[in-house]
Amino acid sequence: DIKCLMTTCVFACEFWLFLQSQVGLRSPTPQPDDCSFDDWWDKSSSVLADHLRKGLNSIIILLGAWSLWNLRNRCILYGDSPNLARALLLANEELHF
Repeated sequence: DIKCLMTTCVFACEFWLFLQSQVGLRSPTPQPDDCSFDDWWDKSSSVLADHLRKGLNSIIILLGAWSLWNLRNRCILYGDSPNLARALLLANEELHF
């Protein structure tokens, strides 16, 4: 299930930690018991002030999930190896768009 992959994979957990620190957010990163992407997203949003929630939602969906999905496709379709620095670079490029 892709929703579990976005939160339970060690690579994805590291990605979320670095991505959130890169943009200055301090919301909870996925933990081993966070099998549901939706539940983790709700939990992360609930601890932030209202004015930060919109930013977190953009980071999780537009930057994080999109970058992880693109990297996953590169690994599956083109045989690329998972690379945390590359994933963060992709997210950073999306941020500038």
